[in-house]
Amino acid sequence: MIEQKYKSVSIVVPIYNERNTVKKILSQVLRAKTLELKKEVIVVDDGSTDGTREYIKSLRNPIIKKIFLDQNYGKGYALRAGFKKVTGDIVIIQDADLEYDPNDYQVLLAPFLAQNIKAVFGSRELNINKHSYVSYFLGGKIITFLTKLLFGGRLTDVPTGYKVIENKTLKKFKLKCTRFEFCPELTAYILKNKVPIVEVPIRYKPRKIEDGKKIRFYDGIEAILTLFRVRVGL
Repeated sequence: MIEQKYKSVSIVVPIYNERNTVKKILSQVLRAKTLELKKEVIVVDDGSTDGTREYIKSLRNPIIKKIFLDQNYGKGYALRAGFKKVTGDIVIIQDADLEYDPNDYQVLLAPFLAQNIKAVFGSRELNINKHSYVSYFLGGKIITFLTKLLFGGRLTDVPTGYKVIENKTLKKFKLKCTRFEFCPELTAYILKNKVPIVEVPIRYKPRKIEDGKKIRFYDGIEAILTLFRVRVGL
């Protein structure tokens, strides 16, 4: 009998001013099944000022690790701070805005246990019931097209928030991004290092800017510039 390569998973949750969703998302994360993998949750408060930080401080669950940044640095910075505390064999990135459903963890983790896989992306494009707003849909298409043009591969959803990667592989990358351009940066490093990515369909419930969505047009420009930076090795 072959011994299972992966035994644990770390879920990194960057949070900034999400008082309306923080309780629900962390409850979902804690309840979500991770197959037979031992779970740890790393919550990174990115300088919240709306009561989110106080709620996180009140949590007493032993599987939760808390990191509190002294100001708002951005999603990428918060994630990199969380990665430093990871002890699991596999790392899941989990947004705190309820757009991505932790009940998909089993689908995201299954390829790691069934195959010799080091990276899995949850694709909104592969979900037959996909739904998104036009501006984000078109922006995602552009980023995905440019990524394939510069690095190859057959990905359908580069900007997806659900990126799952082997911890050993993640540690090899010298990530620099501080904001939302982190997503294309991580993807670019994975592809540039010839690490195969498996995509699986996931559920997705988009929210609008008026509901608290934080990504903006200029983040798309930064994402494009980041792809070229990684491509030329800067």
